Amino acid sequence: MKIVIIGGTGLIGSKTVAILRQAGHDVIAASPRTGVNTLTGEGLKEGLAGAQVVIDLANSPSFEDKAVLEFFETSGRILHAAEGEAGVRHHVALSIVGTDRTPENGYFRAKVAQEKLIEASGIPYTIIRSTQFYEFLGGIADSGTEGNTVGLSPGLFQPIAADDVAAIVADVALGAPRNGIIEIAGPERAPFDEIIASYLKAVGDTREVVRDPEARYFGGRVEEHSLVPLGEARLGHIGVDEWLRRSQGKA
Repeated sequence: MKIVIIGGTGLIGSKTVAILRQAGHDVIAASPRTGVNTLTGEGLKEGLAGAQVVIDLANSPSFEDKAVLEFFETSGRILHAAEGEAGVRHHVALSIVGTDRTPENGYFRAKVAQEKLIEASGIPYTIIRSTQFYEFLGGIADSGTEGNTVGLSPGLFQPIAADDVAAIVADVALGAPRNGIIEIAGPERAPFDEIIASYLKAVGDTREVVRDPEARYFGGRVEEHSLVPLGEARLGHIGVDEWLRRSQGKA
């Protein structure tokens, strides 16, 4: 099967490419670096020729509210048009759990716009909403840091390993389109501030985590269930401790 992965050279993309190639599929890792650009359409017609499945893992180069919205809207329209011409039979996209529950977050608003374009495209699809990745815990801590303290909400948090995300994305891509949304998360759920505090301690970071119910997550207010699945979700297998051992070379 020919599978094109938009954003195939990124964190999740490179892992998904490896999984699907090992399974014997013809996988194209598409990105501006490899001559495929969804913002301009460059290389799309050639790249999608003969493709049965497209996995969209592309991300905006800028997280500024207006720029990220323009990225997902422009790239989505161009990509869906090219998919229609190529006869693509399954469009898989990675989104975020809670993206429709935190409207103050500009990035989340842009992902909602992306999802709406997918649903209206006429291409059979599956949207995978994922919780945050373990690989981003350090950056999340940095976003809430003032001085030597990290202010974070006690809302629930259920991060997932990038390896688990890639495995699920690959599996979904090989299945039938859901024409709907599935949610994925890590195997462990705990308050946001507690998970980040444990992570910082494990990596030897001396910053103090302060529980702050008013703390924002990239501009968005975090209620108890803002960032976790509300219903049934597919869970990854890698816990925080195991991921830390692997990432620190202790596995």
